[in-house]
Amino acid sequence: MIDLFFKFIEKLSSIDNTLLFAASIIPYAIFLFYLFKIKSINVFVKTGFSLTVLFVFITILVSIFTLNIYDKTLVEVDSLHGFAESFLTLSDFVILFGFIKLLNSLEVNNS
Repeated sequence: MIDLFFKFIEKLSSIDNTLLFAASIIPYAIFLFYLFKIKSINVFVKTGFSLTVLFVFITILVSIFTLNIYDKTLVEVDSLHGFAESFLTLSDFVILFGFIKLLNSLEVNNS
């Protein structure tokens, strides 16, 4: 049984996931579309989730740059990898700030 599991993991690791990565923008765009229709969600949450798309775009650009200039993947160039990941940190911070503001605006009903 364990051997079957390892064979399954090996098979998964050999699959090219580029198409799956590219296709993942479709459900995320649908998520953003419906998120922006919700009036009770504040602008910080909406902006934070939108900044995640910026993170993906910046990561793709920096990855292409590192492949062409350094002939390495983005993971191998720490300073540029950190630069790209900082956009994810920024979007996460904006989402967190938005949810904190949302929670603080809720009225507490004590009985």
